[in-house]
Amino acid sequence: MPTAASTPRIAIIGSGYGGAVAALRLAQAGKQVDLIEMGQDWDKSAPEGARFSRMDRPDARSMWFENRTDMPYTYLSGLDWINRAVPYSAGALGIERFAAMKVYVGKGLGGGSLVNGGMAVTPRRSFVEKVMPQIDVNEMYTTYLPRANSELGVAQPAADMIGNSPYYQFTRTAAAQNAKAGYQTVTVPNVYDWNYMRMESFGRVPKSALASEVIFGNNYGKKSLTKTYLAKALATGRVNVKALTEVTRIRRSGAAYVLSTKTISALGAVLNTAETTYDKVILAAGSVGTTRLLLKAQANGDLTGLSDKLGKGWGPNGNTMVARLLSGANSTTGTVQSGIPAQGLMAWDDSEASVFAEIAPFPVGLETRTAGYLALTNNPNTGTFTFNTTTGKMELDWDAAKHAPSVAATKAVMERLNAANGGATRTDMLENGKGYSDYFTYHPLGGCVLGQATDLNGELTGAPGVFVMDSSLIPAKLGVNPFVFITALAERNMDKLLAAGRLA
Repeated sequence: MPTAASTPRIAIIGSGYGGAVAALRLAQAGKQVDLIEMGQDWDKSAPEGARFSRMDRPDARSMWFENRTDMPYTYLSGLDWINRAVPYSAGALGIERFAAMKVYVGKGLGGGSLVNGGMAVTPRRSFVEKVMPQIDVNEMYTTYLPRANSELGVAQPAADMIGNSPYYQFTRTAAAQNAKAGYQTVTVPNVYDWNYMRMESFGRVPKSALASEVIFGNNYGKKSLTKTYLAKALATGRVNVKALTEVTRIRRSGAAYVLSTKTISALGAVLNTAETTYDKVILAAGSVGTTRLLLKAQANGDLTGLSDKLGKGWGPNGNTMVARLLSGANSTTGTVQSGIPAQGLMAWDDSEASVFAEIAPFPVGLETRTAGYLALTNNPNTGTFTFNTTTGKMELDWDAAKHAPSVAATKAVMERLNAANGGATRTDMLENGKGYSDYFTYHPLGGCVLGQATDLNGELTGAPGVFVMDSSLIPAKLGVNPFVFITALAERNMDKLLAAGRLA
């Protein structure tokens, strides 16, 4: 039986998909781990049903230290009444701001699983083979993607809800318009509990997805990581959660690593700072968080010998949002809409013109005759993160010119829809009168690419004992909502690292 002194101290930074997988698999292997999360442990912050705020009634629980909400659709008819003033607090939705790009991130135990729409899409095998040729794709599709889908509780949407519920009129209208333009509509799996949603529609349980809850969290129904991977990990008794705690520095000390941390209150007051030494560190703070911590350590000389590929291969997964104002008899989208998307337009052939567009809800309680889409595209461009030692901030070179191929591919699809059905692209809902967003993303990928800044199992080049386990491993794009693949890749890496004794 190992003594306490001989047991390695392991830290996991971040509790999103990669961090949750790492926590569970390490705990199951008998390891004690500290799980360090910048946001709140929402399950402990409030009783069930009172943890998250509605999109149309935001409060202190909504935004991560902002004075105002910042919704993707900012305006309606050019009027700025979608966003609201909110108290400055540690809310569930954070925004990482760069010169020409905003990155939406989840804040809290469970990371992005708290604030995404739950669309659990397995990417096209042919595209994964192109994007990540360094991995065994057959292994991913026979072992790790099925495992990820099972552990995450992925299920097909309820046919009766999609086909008949007034809450999904918006997706039925969009599907009919897709068909008229010659596009395929695909039904997309989700981690929402569809039986719960059915009972919501009957008024038998408190509403969540059907009460404008999603981007700031769902109080009920959604199988976030706190109900799946993290629930299992915490049940082992081997995972110590350190919430509202930010890792501000990582530095090497002999064969170990020292993490500097800052713990705050929900109102932002610093409660304490500390330095703790760990034998092993797993970085799972997401594309932005992980890359920033490493670039800062590299710039300050805290970690030496890191790859010159660090910071490269970033992309927004081609995210481009657009809204169409519909016309004609069959153009109603409903005064009530579910916050959980369930279908998408499929126009993907792996070419640079490829588009997979979620049919996105716009639940404002009005009949807007508007179809919203979040397009995912095959943009050939990539961005690079660098660390500015003068300002102490990480910078990103992404701009509208780099995003232009995504806009062009999305525009071609929307113009075909408009030509077949009537209607027009709205320019009164996005910032600066834009018809197509090129300034924000929900799906940041890259910055610490597998096999470039790390070895083929995620161990950081030049820093033995430091492992990357999140979206920063995936270069720039995936063609679908990425969280299922991020989960599967983390499962793969953990299997290989544990088998090789790298976490012993």
